[in-house]
Amino acid sequence: MDEVTRDIQGDIPWCMLFADDVVLVDESRAGVNMKLELWRHMLESRGFRLSRTKTEYMMCDFSPTRHEDGDVSLEGSMLQKDGDIDEDVRHRILAGWLKWRQASGILCDKKVPQRLKGKFYRTAIRPAMLYGAECWPTKRRHVQQLSVAEMRMLRWLCGHTRRDRVRNEEIRDRVGGAPIEEKLIQHRLRWFGHVQRRPREAPVHSGVLKRGDNVKRGRGRLRLTWDETVKRDLKEWNITKELAMDRSAWRLAINVPES
Repeated sequence: MDEVTRDIQGDIPWCMLFADDVVLVDESRAGVNMKLELWRHMLESRGFRLSRTKTEYMMCDFSPTRHEDGDVSLEGSMLQKDGDIDEDVRHRILAGWLKWRQASGILCDKKVPQRLKGKFYRTAIRPAMLYGAECWPTKRRHVQQLSVAEMRMLRWLCGHTRRDRVRNEEIRDRVGGAPIEEKLIQHRLRWFGHVQRRPREAPVHSGVLKRGDNVKRGRGRLRLTWDETVKRDLKEWNITKELAMDRSAWRLAINVPES
């Protein structure tokens, strides 16, 4: 990929290539759209195809006065609507159900032990639901949506519905595994620890952990931020952020064992 796109790559951080992802950055939607079309044309001319369903964008609205209308699109296909996570949470839940349907032959087979089904769920389905969740500033309703989806899946693989009046605790005892809300916090704190251990001059510190005091946040209830969510997690789990500098101790502190 590096060789194929060498002629159109920009400087870091405006263009960054990872193992299986490409990040394109610009100061405007129009600029991002132009870069997307350039990359699409280059890749398709070399026999590759850029996936529209897996391409997403994030807008960082740092300016209190400059606002742009429109959407980021790829040859007419809209990629993502706004900066909130409501749509992202719904999308991840749907991705989990898609994985479920693909494996329904195993998960609904009464001959397969329930513990084995639970292990399959934790290996193939739950990761699909939590993909990218380390960056979510989750509210209570988001956690509730994930928990409801998880329990529906676990009940079905046990051959039960809510009408059977089997308690959630009993279902979880049968299949094993930690609640998805606890794994969500573990994902977020693991990423927080990674950020904390980066050098202070690293770009991630200038964007993730700071908020401009002179930026107006608009009227109404303030939008929950990622750093506020992390502070809440640390308080609930009784962990200090200084512990993150010790990688081994941090991993042990945030570990959520599968029951």
